Amino acid sequence: MVRRREPVPFAFVAEADRFRSNVTPPPRERASAGEVAGRWLVGLTIVAGLVGSLVLGMPALSQDQAPSQTQQSQASQGH
Repeated sequence: MVRRREPVPFAFVAEADRFRSNVTPPPRERASAGEVAGRWLVGLTIVAGLVGSLVLGMPALSQDQAPSQTQQSQASQGH
């Protein structure tokens, strides 16, 4: 579906990409110590969760260990 570009009826909308404002935005507020500590704590919790899942999941993903005891059903034993 091809859209046709139609002329813009308002000149200020057509020239909006060239508009430069002389008004400066207000300076950003600095984060408080509690907010910074909270961000670090959330990040540390996420990283610790990922590392913990890798540590706990690696033994299950390793293929080096052979099963110590093979399970057989009762039907295969003739019971």
